[in-house]
Amino acid sequence: MDDYILNEHNKEEFPPAHTAEHLLNQTMIRIFGCERSYNAHIERKKSKMSFRLDSKPSRQEEREIERRMNELIEEDLPVTFEFVTLDTLPPEVSPDRLPPDASDTIRLVRIGDYDVCPCIGRHVRSTAQIGRFEMLGTNWDEHEHSFRVRFKIV
Repeated sequence: MDDYILNEHNKEEFPPAHTAEHLLNQTMIRIFGCERSYNAHIERKKSKMSFRLDSKPSRQEEREIERRMNELIEEDLPVTFEFVTLDTLPPEVSPDRLPPDASDTIRLVRIGDYDVCPCIGRHVRSTAQIGRFEMLGTNWDEHEHSFRVRFKIV
């Protein structure tokens, strides 16, 4: 395998929760048509992610997020890595969130055909290794149109 010099990384993720972060980002994109989370705090005991949405999700939509997450986990989707250069990023990957000093070589993390995202963190090998996604609660900020999801991995 080639040796790539990637960006410095100062976090030690809990791989099941970090992989769930990728799934939740794509699930929110697919359900609400929003962008990936603008603020995420992912930990072993509990995590939270915030999304900009047009309106407050209904209780039914909140239940659908949890249902879909656990369905994806049970599907045992493979988590794979691919190295690309900035000028060969696939069209579905936006360079907008890369740091200004990003290396020319980018590691993409793919979760089956469900999600692809630049990331240098640690992940599980397949979604079945995540465990169960449990939504702990949500908060809606009407002024900011911000929807925060609090969850844990069991």
